[in-house]
Amino acid sequence: METASCSSAVAGNGDTVSQRDRSLVPERLQRREQERQLEVERRKQKRQNQEVEEENSDFFAAAFAQERAAVEELLERGESVERLEEAAARLQGLQKLLNDSVLFLAAYDVRQGQEALARLQAALADRRQQLQPKKRFAFKTRRKDAASATKVNAVPGTPAAEGILASPPPLKEEGDFGSSWLCGFSNLKSQIMEKKAEELHQRDVLLTELINCTIRLYGNPNTLRLAKARSCTVLCGPVTTSVFLEDCSECVLAVACQQLRVHTTRDTRIFLQVTSRAIVEDCNGIQFAPYTWSYPGIDKDFEGSGLDRSKNNWNDVDDFNWLARDVPSPNWSILPEEERMIQWD
Repeated sequence: METASCSSAVAGNGDTVSQRDRSLVPERLQRREQERQLEVERRKQKRQNQEVEEENSDFFAAAFAQERAAVEELLERGESVERLEEAAARLQGLQKLLNDSVLFLAAYDVRQGQEALARLQAALADRRQQLQPKKRFAFKTRRKDAASATKVNAVPGTPAAEGILASPPPLKEEGDFGSSWLCGFSNLKSQIMEKKAEELHQRDVLLTELINCTIRLYGNPNTLRLAKARSCTVLCGPVTTSVFLEDCSECVLAVACQQLRVHTTRDTRIFLQVTSRAIVEDCNGIQFAPYTWSYPGIDKDFEGSGLDRSKNNWNDVDDFNWLARDVPSPNWSILPEEERMIQWD
């Protein structure tokens, strides 16, 4: 009798467990169905995002090609200053199109676009130079006060004999930049130089073969190129389009621009405001920090440059020599905050 009772109890417990299991089945099925629907939704969203990116990429490719062709045509037929100015304006729009598209473009497409822009900028500079009237040969008389006219008061504590200049003496004709659109400094050592806003407004600035110099560029140039500089400090106002560094070492650069490209440069600190992603190539020891240089009138220069001051990708850098996305590049780094406190003036 007791055995029968136990059997009945066990059977009763078994029925209870079975009922509990059966009651849990709908919950498990429901949970599994929810997970399946979420996965379907995720895949759908991913597919839609991919389609949007592809559509954006296709639109960019078509718009970029069309506008590039228009600029090339203007440059080919650029027989007047007006045509070249139109080409320059459309080239600036082309740069903005690329900057606005970097978020969805592949790194290869960004690089191709930047290289195309660099070629167009070079072609524009060449055409501008060709339009310059050739200088007539003439004998020139030397003026005794020519050298003294360039001298200014030496920095306190520095011997006047060092010849610190407010602006360097004019380049020799055979080494002149050859274009009113192009200005800069070249082949100088241990000097302090500057250019005012009216001297470089929308001009292309070239700084090359400089050693231990300090250069202040107030205003809004169109482009800036720094090449073969050693132990130099370059402070520059907002640049409308691109900045290019090549073969520099142990320099400090403060600049705001649409595009920055650094090539074959080492041990250099860059205080940057840039609307697209900066690019380094064949570099090492590059450090980045936010742009902090300021001077009276910089707000007006930013307005003239067309740069968006609220957009700064100073720490978004592409290294073309480092393809591993999950490992930081060893060729550039963020400058520690305690090393960013610099008295510019």
